[in-house]
Amino acid sequence: MRVAAALEEGETVRVAAKRFGVSVASAVRIGKRQRIGRGQVPGKIGGHRPRVLAGEAGSWLLSRLAEKPDLTMRALTAELAALGVQVAHDTVWRFVRRAGQTVKKRP
Repeated sequence: MRVAAALEEGETVRVAAKRFGVSVASAVRIGKRQRIGRGQVPGKIGGHRPRVLAGEAGSWLLSRLAEKPDLTMRALTAELAALGVQVAHDTVWRFVRRAGQTVKKRP
């Protein structure tokens, strides 16, 4: 805040950096953010990420397991990839487990 205010008052980047004990690069970044209108607003970190297998892909997966219960997680992952849903086999495993299903290879 103070660096940005000093830069707005016309102080040079190097003088403002030395005055407030920050690096010149930091003062340059602060001034640039102020000029483009972002100011000192913090960036978004983390947040909610919706599950990929919710909705249509999840219902397809459950119906596929009902149809052929001895499929492996990697086979299900490959079939989902063919449908355009890119997930890891671990994601499929966690979805199946959350749904209360089991996938066991039986002779």
